[in-house]
Amino acid sequence: MQRFDKPIPREASASLKYDGRLETFGTADVMPMWVADMDFAAPDAVVAALQARANHPIYGYSMPPESLYQALIDWLLAKHQWQVAREWIVLTPGVAPSLNLVVAALTAENAGVIVQPPVYFPFLSVAANQQRRLIENPLVLQDDGVGNLHYQMDLLQLDACAKDASLLMLCSPHNPVGRVWLKEELLALLAIAKKHGLIILADEIHADLVYDNAQHHALSRLAFEDLASSTAAPHPIVTAVSPSKTFNIPGLSLSALIVPDAAYRQAIQTHLNKLAVSVTNPFSMIAFEAAYRGGSEWLNALMAYLQTTRDEAMAFIHAHLPKIHAICPQGGYLLWLDCRQLNLDDEALALFFVREAKLGLSSGAIFGRGGEGFMRMNIGTPKANVMAALERLKAALG
Repeated sequence: MQRFDKPIPREASASLKYDGRLETFGTADVMPMWVADMDFAAPDAVVAALQARANHPIYGYSMPPESLYQALIDWLLAKHQWQVAREWIVLTPGVAPSLNLVVAALTAENAGVIVQPPVYFPFLSVAANQQRRLIENPLVLQDDGVGNLHYQMDLLQLDACAKDASLLMLCSPHNPVGRVWLKEELLALLAIAKKHGLIILADEIHADLVYDNAQHHALSRLAFEDLASSTAAPHPIVTAVSPSKTFNIPGLSLSALIVPDAAYRQAIQTHLNKLAVSVTNPFSMIAFEAAYRGGSEWLNALMAYLQTTRDEAMAFIHAHLPKIHAICPQGGYLLWLDCRQLNLDDEALALFFVREAKLGLSSGAIFGRGGEGFMRMNIGTPKANVMAALERLKAALG
């Protein structure tokens, strides 16, 4: 655990999370718990590989080696029991650009694109960026009867709005609400997609960050299993994956799309070529492969540490912050805080966190419908920081 308790100064390193506080919050005097990267050193295997590459003094155009693809294939099989073929993989410069890329390549202008808010905010902008129609299938917040809140998909409403859509964007595990979808939920979603001929774009960037009480199911793997002995082609699913969140290397911006359908894969590659987008950064490729080959032990330690942090944070909120309810995440390092009992509009709520608690969090309003009155808190930082932030919040509310 000691490796994650050690504070690492990030100020003056061109860190968006730290050096962007003044521009984002109007003051640098806030504890930054907004941008979804962690305050932990990357795995030793990644650091060592990058240092070794940096020692070679020529940083020219590069090409991804076959060993990089194999590292991803091996990881997905070992971690998620998902057998991926080499030809299915298309490398891309980050997951957020990939969302726009897939929608542009696989849907027509004015096509309906379904999202499930509150959701990672780039999902909400894709439709406008690509001149598509945004169709919302809001998640439903439910109480289990003993005060525990959790989100579910509204499958009946999804079935209704799917009639007028071409593509569904799925966040799995879900950011910001922290749900890891059950196999039964995903199969029900898949059945609706089949019924209406929906392409599914599954963002599974948080798939490796799942706690003990949950299990991630790769939707594309479920689609192949669902065929059983059938000779039919699997339902078209494009999956976005990346080591960026798992191993805390998002600034290196390398991700992959897993596209079993050959025609869709060609359409995506053609669109990439039109945009003159290629993957040539040698450091991104080195880190990508090193993370998947040598980061497993680090990840196991990270998840144990994050689970302890999550549980202590949840206990503190329950004991000391009666007007705030946290939705316990099953995956990821983001706490979704229900602050509606404070009776503040979104602007006032954000200002309260900045001015009174001196905390820089993400406003729930940016995640779309259902995010009003919520705040997103990044707990991917030494546990002492998380508990200090909650103490600040307690004092501000007191």
